[in-house]
Amino acid sequence: MIKKLIRKILGTKNNKGGRDTSTPIVIGPDEHRIEPRLLSNNAVRVTSTLQEAGFEAFVVGGAVRDLLLGVKPKDFDIATNATPEQVRKLFRRAFIIGKRFQIVHVIFGQDLLEVTTFRGTTSDSAPKDEHGRVLRDNTFGSQAEDAVRRDFTINAMYYNPANEQVLDYHGGIDDIRARTLRIIGQPEARYREDPVRMLRVVRFAAKLKFTIEPETAAPIPVMAPLINNVPAARVFDEMLKLLMSGQALACLQQLRKEGLHHGLLPLLDVVLEQPLGVKFVTLALDSTDARIVAGKTVSPGFLFASLLWHQVLEKWTAYRAAGELPIPALHLAADDVLDSQTEKLALQRKIGTDMRDIWSMQPRFERRTGKSPHKLLEHPRFRAGYDFLLLRCASGEIDGEIGQWWTDFYEGDEIAREELLSNVGRAGGGEGGVKKKRAPRRGGRSKGAAGVAEGAGGDAGGHGGDGE
Repeated sequence: MIKKLIRKILGTKNNKGGRDTSTPIVIGPDEHRIEPRLLSNNAVRVTSTLQEAGFEAFVVGGAVRDLLLGVKPKDFDIATNATPEQVRKLFRRAFIIGKRFQIVHVIFGQDLLEVTTFRGTTSDSAPKDEHGRVLRDNTFGSQAEDAVRRDFTINAMYYNPANEQVLDYHGGIDDIRARTLRIIGQPEARYREDPVRMLRVVRFAAKLKFTIEPETAAPIPVMAPLINNVPAARVFDEMLKLLMSGQALACLQQLRKEGLHHGLLPLLDVVLEQPLGVKFVTLALDSTDARIVAGKTVSPGFLFASLLWHQVLEKWTAYRAAGELPIPALHLAADDVLDSQTEKLALQRKIGTDMRDIWSMQPRFERRTGKSPHKLLEHPRFRAGYDFLLLRCASGEIDGEIGQWWTDFYEGDEIAREELLSNVGRAGGGEGGVKKKRAPRRGGRSKGAAGVAEGAGGDAGGHGGDGE
């Protein structure tokens, strides 16, 4: 009965070889070679607590995928046959959240683990919008049904730390070995059920360097507009994961390739068709990727300020051409872009404030006389604005000499700073930059493209300069 219902709703077209997906293939430690040291102690603690209470419990999803790839997972999710209320009662700090599907957050210090009850197949009575997107579905079921409900074969495996066995219902381990991303069930039905899956296809393919299976990729260009029906907050969360995947540039390129960028960053094509635009965005994303790979913090405000800068720049130029003074023109341009993107991407207020601060500082870097530079150093977001300035220099948007001057001023002592200010005064470069190129001072850093990566990627850099 269950198998018939599963086939009716999701089909078996994308199950390789028409295999029986109600019974898993059991893979032992000698075959899967998962290193136990890569497991989170708290994940083992949660699974063992649930099992000791008489429930089934497994590490699931992306964590199993990463363990099979020999990578330490960033997050550990747990799947169980215990209901959310039963899970909550077993742990001191556990909270039930979610409307579309209830889950439990179990917290140990700074470590948060997500525990989900095995999901059943979506019932016909589950609330859907007019496009078929499931709005709410708290139907619980068996592990086999839960596996069907997961998006990709590589994310539908279950690992039991107690006996070190992996349960594979949909040939996920074969797809990992073939480096193939394959959706479970009929792609059209799965994308209609949750259009965000199309963004997840892009993110996983770019992050893991996997090839998207042809039947999984085929419907995406046609069904891409369905993303417009998803709440903006969900789209923003997925975009943030995509941009902070450690493969941000590859993800954006994959978005364009699959035709998914329209409505998300609609002017990205225009930016990437301009030599300065593509260089600027590439430098910003490379800096972000380097920080993530190094395990450092990343500021979403700095990241989105970089991605949307050329939209601001275009509007800023237009307002000045229309007769607005530079500073008011920049504020108007920032308002236009933020108003547009806040509606489309549900940018949080703090992120929008950080972006505005970074943009509004840029004209102030041209003021290099009197007390203005000292006051700018005291700005709480100075380091973010400074790193942003270095990106502009490295991309060729403005003269690199202004970035070198600010590097010397930022790193110098009071005597060196006064000398820099007096040199600007003698050269007449208070608003337009130093006229005569200065040799870097002893021990200083010359900021070319490589320097930007160092400045924007440092621990106190633009991504983390506000203590994030």
